[in-house]
Amino acid sequence: MSTGRYGGATDATYARAGFGAQVRRGSRPALIVVDLTLGFTDDRFPSGADLTEVVGATAELIEAARPARVPVLFTALSYTPAEADGDGVAWLHKAPGMRALVEGSEAVAVDPRLPRRREDVLLLKKGPSAFFGTSLAATLTALGRDTAVICGATTSGCVRATVVDAVQSGFPVLVPRTCVGDRAQGPHDASLFDIQAKYGDVIGQQDALAYLAGPPTP
Repeated sequence: MSTGRYGGATDATYARAGFGAQVRRGSRPALIVVDLTLGFTDDRFPSGADLTEVVGATAELIEAARPARVPVLFTALSYTPAEADGDGVAWLHKAPGMRALVEGSEAVAVDPRLPRRREDVLLLKKGPSAFFGTSLAATLTALGRDTAVICGATTSGCVRATVVDAVQSGFPVLVPRTCVGDRAQGPHDASLFDIQAKYGDVIGQQDALAYLAGPPTP
């Protein structure tokens, strides 16, 4: 783990705690694309930002995963009109801009620049984590997957929450740094630092491509 940019005191504190060890990489990964929907990747929407580079890097990983038969799973935040307009979703009181993420709307559509296929799983969720209230853990287990490669948006929100729950569900985590993005640099950097220290390995694009394009799995 590289913590030099945060200063010597931080380096020493994290080293003493034993943070930053490398995760165990399995041989049967899954690629999880968290909320790269137009509501997050297009700055026309209240909850969005221009994540063109993140979308492009993630598309590259998806294409690398196909020949090795690595499953690609997508997630999307999606609310019914009643949920979006009502008081039943506590998170929407804190982040009312996400009330635009109404099922069936353009905002919840997977970014069309991503090479999504009909056979790719799409999980709809109501909160930050792709695991909470969904069948993601069961699906990964049924597919025999042993490692989660997590991309998406935002780094400080849904990506970080998904990373934490992936670890709690028993999956080692890899996060390609070029495949995650946020609305601001500070939260993005802090979240990657935290993920690398305590939850998963933050890796480069070429490392991720080589890992996903490894020997095909049955």
